[in-house]
Amino acid sequence: MTLPVLFTVLVLLVGLERVAELVVSTRNAAWAFARGGVESGKGHYPVMVLLHTGFLVGALVEVWLRRPEVPAALAWSMFAVVLAAQALRWWCIRTLGPQWNTRVIVVPGGGLVASGPYRLLPHPNYVAVVVEGVALPLVGGAWITAVVFTVLNAALLAVRLRVENAALAAAEPSGVGRA
Repeated sequence: MTLPVLFTVLVLLVGLERVAELVVSTRNAAWAFARGGVESGKGHYPVMVLLHTGFLVGALVEVWLRRPEVPAALAWSMFAVVLAAQALRWWCIRTLGPQWNTRVIVVPGGGLVASGPYRLLPHPNYVAVVVEGVALPLVGGAWITAVVFTVLNAALLAVRLRVENAALAAAEPSGVGRA
């Protein structure tokens, strides 16, 4: 199999993982709203969905159009980093349980989670997103996608973190809703 075909399989698997996240997120958002959850930052959410969808599509388009030569050491090391990012992401989801979703929803009285990866970092899921944003495209040699996504994602995360931190601070000491 050629690199573009293998890379396409990987991106499709990551896309399926995203669908699984959205299923969990939708269920958890319903749980949060049923308990009086309040959503913040609705305006940036469609931009986030568009950026993350464009990220996957852009990586595929770049690999198929450019057909880059990728050293095996780079491809395999970045693949390992992608797997580590997925593990971190699902550790976050598991740790937050029904309090995790892709939106910023704070449940009154929910309490802040300080276990799992949250005992080490305030926003470990975003670490997974940033790392994956570099590593996934580089598996296929899509360095342009890695750079463009990283820059755009940094701008989006600046907004997202401001919204999320404000929502959590307003709910202190009883708020939750980290990503």
